[in-house]
Amino acid sequence: MIERIAASKIEQLATQFKSVAVTGPRQSGKTTLSRSLFPDKAYLSLENPDVRRFALEDPRGFLSRYESGAIFDEVQRAPELFSYLQEILDESPSPGRFILTGSNNFLLQQNISQTLAGRVAIVNLLPFSTEELFGNMTDVPDENQLIFKGLYPPIYEPGIPPEDWFPNYLRTYIDRDVRQIKNITDLIVFERFMRLLAGRSGQELNLTSLAVDTGVDTKTVQSWIGILESSFIIYLLRPHFKNFNKTLTKRPKVYFYDTGLVCSLLGISAIEQLPLHPLRGALFESLVVTELVKQRTNAGRPVNLYYWRDKTGREVDIVIDNGLTLIPVEIKAGKTVNNEFFGNITYWKKLSGATTGYIAYAGNQIEERSNGISVMNWFELLKRGV
Repeated sequence: MIERIAASKIEQLATQFKSVAVTGPRQSGKTTLSRSLFPDKAYLSLENPDVRRFALEDPRGFLSRYESGAIFDEVQRAPELFSYLQEILDESPSPGRFILTGSNNFLLQQNISQTLAGRVAIVNLLPFSTEELFGNMTDVPDENQLIFKGLYPPIYEPGIPPEDWFPNYLRTYIDRDVRQIKNITDLIVFERFMRLLAGRSGQELNLTSLAVDTGVDTKTVQSWIGILESSFIIYLLRPHFKNFNKTLTKRPKVYFYDTGLVCSLLGISAIEQLPLHPLRGALFESLVVTELVKQRTNAGRPVNLYYWRDKTGREVDIVIDNGLTLIPVEIKAGKTVNNEFFGNITYWKKLSGATTGYIAYAGNQIEERSNGISVMNWFELLKRGV
């Protein structure tokens, strides 16, 4: 079993809070990790119709069987349990009594905020990070292989080929999670919407354009974006609003949490197609952005990542806001350093007064420029933990 970085944070929180909720996309390893960290706790999946029926029809009787605690998997499937869990947790001083997992962040967060606020710590568990898979490697992993395969655990353990796994994952996600969140009648249109969105990965989110291309209204597209975000399929990177320039873009950029899923949605069926694919740059950028997100969620830290773009088209891919300092990061899919890499980040540094910055690219050359900009391989940047 591949060691998960988030494990230490979950164990720590289980000694401080009465309950811990582990959320994340379907098949990200929530159940495997929870059961390995708490092997003495009973395990119940609320996806099981018999278990769910018992929990819904007799919640007191159901919970009375697990007075010493339990792992409740996909607990958002039985929202009525949360009120009864509140009563039990309030009466018990023991920390880490119940471990709750769920693949729908919206439903889980909604129930926690309504009934269990202050009693439950929440940890987001995303698919494998490159640090978890390759942290001890001195060689840089092949970015094309990573982009194509993605980082969902079943691709590595037990090793299901991505071209077989992703279509089935997509079908399961749409049939189960999408129906659970919102009763969408035309799932074929929703799947077409996902494929259109995959083609816009790394771009500003334009609801109107998506609505026209999908054939639905903008309110529907906005609702569907919420579904994908709450079920950890997409990540919206918000613009940084510090007023260095009054004519800033205010729309978020959209990224999929997993590039392997994007490849599947785009019909990329072999690694050999990637080097010349028109979206390779956007896919490489998605890989780096989501790895930066995972670094923060695995450590239980806020995701302090933004992007900056003005109306003239000048853009910095990532702005890391550390409160007192801002660190720009430009992401380039090329393997050769050239002067075009430096234009936007140099311009932004002059506006912001930032003293350091990074260019993460696919090559292996490392440069430390006199203007405070460091050029390095994307994997090296991640290992430095900026």
